[in-house]
Amino acid sequence: MIDFQLPRLSDKPWVDDLLRQANYRGCEYNFTNLYAWSPAYDQRIARVDGFLVTHLCGSLGCSYIYPAGQGDVAPVIRAMERDAAERDKPFRMVCLTPRQVEEMEALFPGEFHFEADRDGFDYLYEIDRLADLTGKKLHAKRNHINRFMENNPSWTYEEITPETLPACLEMDKEWYRRSMVREGLAEERDLGDEGRALRLAMEHYHELGLEGGLIRVYGEVVAFTMGDMLCADTFDVHFEKAYGELQGAYAMINREFARQVRARHPEIKYLNREDDMGVEGLRKAKGSYYPDLMVEKYFATKE
Repeated sequence: MIDFQLPRLSDKPWVDDLLRQANYRGCEYNFTNLYAWSPAYDQRIARVDGFLVTHLCGSLGCSYIYPAGQGDVAPVIRAMERDAAERDKPFRMVCLTPRQVEEMEALFPGEFHFEADRDGFDYLYEIDRLADLTGKKLHAKRNHINRFMENNPSWTYEEITPETLPACLEMDKEWYRRSMVREGLAEERDLGDEGRALRLAMEHYHELGLEGGLIRVYGEVVAFTMGDMLCADTFDVHFEKAYGELQGAYAMINREFARQVRARHPEIKYLNREDDMGVEGLRKAKGSYYPDLMVEKYFATKE
C-alpha cells in the first residue's frame, strides 16, 4: 500500500520540483491547492519512483491524480492500481487532460473508460488580454471599470503584504456576511470548503509563495485576490473576492492583478482562473472573459 500523507509545508520543495518537471497547466498540479484544499478533499500525497502521486476523495468517491514527474509512468500507475485494490476500492483517476488520456490509452490499450468532467475544466486567459482588456469582446469589462473609477475616485491598488493580510481576512468575513443577507439566511452558516481553504492559505501566505493584490476605497479593502506560479508559462489565480454591489470591482481587481503578475513575471503567458465547479453564475462570469484555452478534464475507470 502506498504511504500517503497529508501535505506539509516541508513537502513543498520536492513537490514543486516534480511539478516543474511535469509542467502541467491543470490547477491540481499546484502545491498551494494540494495544501489548502486538503481538509476539503482529504488530499494526500506520496513519492513513488520519482513521481508525485495524489489520492483524494471528492464527489466521485476516492480517486487518484495522474502522476507528476518524468520517466516511465506505467509502473507508477500500476502501483496506484494495486493501492486501490488493497484498499478494496475501485481504481479511478480524475483530472486527466486529453494528453494524459492519450498516454494512458497508449500504455494500457482498452483497459480504461474515459469520460469528460465539464465542471472541472480550467479557464485560461492570455495575460496581456486581461491586463489590457483590448478588443470588442471585452468592451463591457472596460465599461464596468470606467464606472468603478467614476463612482470611486479614491480607489487605490496595492500588493498584499503581511500587514494587510488581516484586512483582507476582515473583508472576506464581511463579504460572507453580506452574501448571507442577500440569500435571506438569518443565521451565519459555516464558511464552507472555500472559506477554510482561503484561511489556511492566508495563514501560510509567504511559506506557500503566494502573491496578491487588494483594492481600497476610502481606505477600506473592497476587493482582493491571490495566486502563485503553476508551470513555466502559467500563473494560477486561487482566490478572488470583491463586493458585488460595487459595479466593476471584480473587473478592476482582475485587471490590476493581471498587470501585477505581468510586471513581475514576464515569462507568464496565461492566467489559470481555475474551474467553475458547475456553478451557473461562475460559468457565466468566467465565460464573459472569453477564455483563450480550456484545460479539459476527464476521469478514467477500469473497463
